[in-house]
Amino acid sequence: METDSISELVRSLLVRRGVVTPEDVSAFLAPDYDAHTHDPFLMADMKRAVTRIFSAIEKDERIAVYADFDCDGIPGAAILSDFFDKIGYANFEVYLPHRDREGYGFHTEAIHTLASREVKLIITVDVGTVAFDGVSFANEQEIDVIVTDHHELLEKLPDAFAILNPKRAPYPFPNLCGAAVAFKLVQAMLIEGKKKNIIAFDPIPDGWEKWLLDLVAIATVADMVPLVGENRVLTFWGLNVLRKSPRPGIIALCNQVRLKRSELTENDIGFSIAPRINAASRMDEPDIALRLLTTRDIHEAEQIAAHLEELNARRKGIVAGIVKNARKRVNERYIATDRVVVLGDTSWKPALLGLAANSIMQDRGGLVCLWGRDVNGDLKGSCRSDGTIAIPELFAAARDSFIECGGHNASGGFSVSHERAATLADDLARAAAGLASPAAASATADDAVSVHDAVVTLRELSWPLLRDVSHLAPFGIGNPKPIFRIMHTTVSSIKNFGKEKNHIELMLTCDESGASMRAFDFFRRSEDFSYVPVAGSSAIVLATLERDTFRQPACLALRVIDVLSQ
Repeated sequence: METDSISELVRSLLVRRGVVTPEDVSAFLAPDYDAHTHDPFLMADMKRAVTRIFSAIEKDERIAVYADFDCDGIPGAAILSDFFDKIGYANFEVYLPHRDREGYGFHTEAIHTLASREVKLIITVDVGTVAFDGVSFANEQEIDVIVTDHHELLEKLPDAFAILNPKRAPYPFPNLCGAAVAFKLVQAMLIEGKKKNIIAFDPIPDGWEKWLLDLVAIATVADMVPLVGENRVLTFWGLNVLRKSPRPGIIALCNQVRLKRSELTENDIGFSIAPRINAASRMDEPDIALRLLTTRDIHEAEQIAAHLEELNARRKGIVAGIVKNARKRVNERYIATDRVVVLGDTSWKPALLGLAANSIMQDRGGLVCLWGRDVNGDLKGSCRSDGTIAIPELFAAARDSFIECGGHNASGGFSVSHERAATLADDLARAAAGLASPAAASATADDAVSVHDAVVTLRELSWPLLRDVSHLAPFGIGNPKPIFRIMHTTVSSIKNFGKEKNHIELMLTCDESGASMRAFDFFRRSEDFSYVPVAGSSAIVLATLERDTFRQPACLALRVIDVLSQ
């Protein structure tokens, strides 16, 4: 869009995001795929990786794509699968480790299985940066490994044939997700294949790789990497592809969950598409999510989409049971000021505990860790943090408590011995006490409540305003939705909705104009806000402006961040 046509509101929102110069504004509001994505050969080891893959193709060596089982690894595997199909190379397979039986990582048992199938080259997706044992074992089996990953680097790297990770210099953007790294590999292979005049590449039109951006967008949003820089460009164009994707699985899934494909947003990925792809591995069937994204048969796609919906419904039911049980135990064992909650139960399925821990964390803040027992009898768990405790720092401070652990600031996973599980709550509480004070955490939370981008009244919230603000989409980490501080409102009614009545809806009325609007949020109660609203009371509401598709026809609504006293 033309920079001189930008409204003052959008311009102010851009300034708050550090986007000021005309060039930066243009790049932010109208990302150019060619100009604003980086040369894949800037990534360390890219030339070496492409050369090895072409050598495998020339020799008809068996190639295995070894991908993580989540909604980053699976789309990444589908990207490579689509590429090999496109060039007519059939001597490859995709291996997805089982979430419960194997867990995250590059496992020697899986490599042994692939070696028995005469695999000579493994390309990892979203895993491998710290897979020292796995890579060494593959080398012993005379299998070359090309790692494509985005996780944090250690001082030393595995002895892989090539390691593609955007965090390695000199690549200019370090925050790509795993699937995006696989996409950069495909980009590089298409460039080199055309340059070498390889016959299989001749029929492929220039720019064909853009049709893979639907998968990149899904993974980028699902993996919650910052939606800035190259990620913004890939997601911006990926959403455009997603809205017109010929992929049968996308069409079937949108039909199944009643999403209007032409209007898909990052919200639809985060709340509808990604949970169903993740449900496959959480419910022990990771391969069906891959089949959904790669099948060319619409009837098969419809069957898979329906099955994923069933798995997701079952997943929701089991998680709800875990959360109900965990909430009861939290109330019995912990007080409101406890910053760390640790609970375990051998009947809990580890694959579902990240979701359950997140629900408990949203209830009370701080850090929540839940563990259960997998099918092999090992104790594994997940942690979720509200940001006041960084999980990697906590894990480092309590490293002796775990067999394995790792993760990001807000989420992590671990395995623990049966002996240490009994003392894990005390161990983590002591470790957390040494990291930051409760007062610091409280100050952070208080500061977060007061943050807003613009002050408005209900009368000013309109479709033109939503369209204006939507120029800043896609929203996510690094580019959050604008928060409005809505003044002069009266809470005319309050109710809970949903099957378990665990979501809240407020009807707000403008004191000056009488305009009214629905405001809502999921998994919140009146008591969760800074000011407990009651019918008839005046309030200030912090909220984002949404297109409410739950009502037909669609209308404007507010997604509540907080309620303050007026």
